[in-house]
Amino acid sequence: MPLAGSLKSLLLRGLLAGLIAGLLTGAVAFALGEPHVAAAIAIEESTSAPAEPHDAATPAHSHDDDPLVSRDGQRAGLFLATTLAGIAIGAIFGVVAHYARRFTTLSGPLLVLGLAGAGWLAVEAVPFFKYPANPPAVGDPDTINERTWLWLAALVLGLFAVCAAVYVAKVLVSQRYWTVRLAASALTFLAIVTVGYLLLPTVNEVGEDFPATLLWEFRISSMATQATLWLCLGLAFAFLTERAQATPTPERISPAAEGKATTRTTRP
Repeated sequence: MPLAGSLKSLLLRGLLAGLIAGLLTGAVAFALGEPHVAAAIAIEESTSAPAEPHDAATPAHSHDDDPLVSRDGQRAGLFLATTLAGIAIGAIFGVVAHYARRFTTLSGPLLVLGLAGAGWLAVEAVPFFKYPANPPAVGDPDTINERTWLWLAALVLGLFAVCAAVYVAKVLVSQRYWTVRLAASALTFLAIVTVGYLLLPTVNEVGEDFPATLLWEFRISSMATQATLWLCLGLAFAFLTERAQATPTPERISPAAEGKATTRTTRP
């Protein structure tokens, strides 16, 4: 059954699915990513510690060096951040699903699962494999603006590549073999991403003394966290869609028919 419902209902469904996905993503990020973040912060603090002892006239500690938010506050804020991000992405997801259903005959659950997979591919996978996430103590603070713009460029690249692949699939909708449509879409996606990767500059600011194991464990946990967000968002939205479609809609009786029924029941 195609995806049904008004824009308002799909938006509310996306908000609820995003809330669920955000909470679960926060749990995964806390369990998998937080230990690596703590280890990277310890390395950063050890490398930034002064090598020489302080003079008697020099204070041993300055309150200006304290972080604005404590580590405990950052851990608690992790769930708040992932929840708010999930709600925001869920709202956008609901709007996209509302317009995407006009161009396909897929059932509601299959459509939203496909959209979740495409969203992960465009928003997370393509930017990640070009500019992977780095833990604290990695990266030059002076180039943070440049790296942010490059990441946004990779994000636009991923969205364009996914949209182009979907367009090719729609053009070849009359193709007899679905494997041809799939291969053409995949080749289009890979070709655009490959050209984009070659045009975008490479950024590597990882220090030679930074532990490689910690770096890759952090990146794997980051990928797992983002995959959890999109997987839970798609599954939750698909479940809510199935539940809405399975709920029987009460039939509305016109006032004229209701009046006739009343007359018949009151007639001796």
